[in-house]
Amino acid sequence: MRLSKEERSWILYDCGNSAYSMAVTTALLPIVFGMFTNVNSSMDLGYFNSIASILIAILSPILGTIADYKDKKKRFFVFFALIGVLATLSLAFVAPSSGQWQLLVGFYILSTVGFAGANIFYDSFLVDVTDDEKMDKISTRGFAFGYITSVIPFGISLLLILFMGMDKAIGYQIGFIITALWWGLLTVPMIKDVKQRHYLEPEPRPIVNSFIRLGSTFKNIRQHKVVFVFLLAYFFYIDGVDTIIKMVVPYATSVLGADALDTFTLLGILLVIQIIAFPCAIIYGNLAKKYSTRAMIIVGIITYIISCIAAFFISSVWHIFVLGALVGSAQGGIQALSRSYFAKIIPKENSNEFFGFFNIFGKFAAIVGPALMSLTTTLTGNANLSIIAIIPLFIIGLCIFMTIPKQQL
Repeated sequence: MRLSKEERSWILYDCGNSAYSMAVTTALLPIVFGMFTNVNSSMDLGYFNSIASILIAILSPILGTIADYKDKKKRFFVFFALIGVLATLSLAFVAPSSGQWQLLVGFYILSTVGFAGANIFYDSFLVDVTDDEKMDKISTRGFAFGYITSVIPFGISLLLILFMGMDKAIGYQIGFIITALWWGLLTVPMIKDVKQRHYLEPEPRPIVNSFIRLGSTFKNIRQHKVVFVFLLAYFFYIDGVDTIIKMVVPYATSVLGADALDTFTLLGILLVIQIIAFPCAIIYGNLAKKYSTRAMIIVGIITYIISCIAAFFISSVWHIFVLGALVGSAQGGIQALSRSYFAKIIPKENSNEFFGFFNIFGKFAAIVGPALMSLTTTLTGNANLSIIAIIPLFIIGLCIFMTIPKQQL
């Protein structure tokens, strides 16, 4: 499939921000957070992930509605991407020896808001860079190449960490700098080449009218029945997906213990997940064209349910490798196809407004999972049970999604 310049530049941004998702959210930050001697448990990160999700969930629909006006989408995208890159860079300057874990968490929350905020507008640009026929393939290629290229900055960081000492914070701090530079560099083509083609013409009192349109969309959501049902299903199943991405390191460490699972092995496992996710995301896109996007999203949800059940029984390092491969096989596919499925069923000229809802459903969902895992571990003292606690979210999401008529994509 030949890609246009805009499609390539759009995919490149996925390559940039995937490095943040991999290095900061999943790998490096949980380890650095655990190095602070005045922190109770690395599982406490679940609470701070929830705080970040609340902030972006509140902002998403408002920002999305305002950005539907001509020439606004790019400005909002650049603003949030810049916040994300700078906050990620700032993480490098908070050493565990300082004991200021609150400052580290503050920069982390800010970086997450920048990352998620930019993604509202990045995702909605999908309707501007390609057509419905190619959306599944373009979206899955974004995730696929994002996974495989994020191996580069993460691999460099991993080598530096190994060279400088796994128990020394300096290697991880340099990893934050490498991630921020990689993300910022691959944002440039998106800024230069991608244009907003679907929009609303400017009008007086845009902020006031944006709130009026937002209220009108809430009131008339029943006119978009498929959109509403999909968002409800997405709310539940994407919660489980995001939770596993954010909590896999704290979970594996809590279950197997630091002695059984050294830091280098854990980071190596995450690297394997990224490599496996690359071809599997592309495969999901190709199979979606043959069997439908709907069918492949269902396959992805079922894969995650099986992964959660398997995770309950892990007792050795090789179990983590097998589990990582299972999660990696579905991770990119379910995220990419959910994005393209939604892009195909919404009005194109209101893409930001609707992707604002897409984001608010996803982010409010992401409040539940990490907090639920952390709470279950706190109450029971058994980290294994925390992974079982999120299975109902996948089951509920699957049941709701199954009610969408088959003829819908």
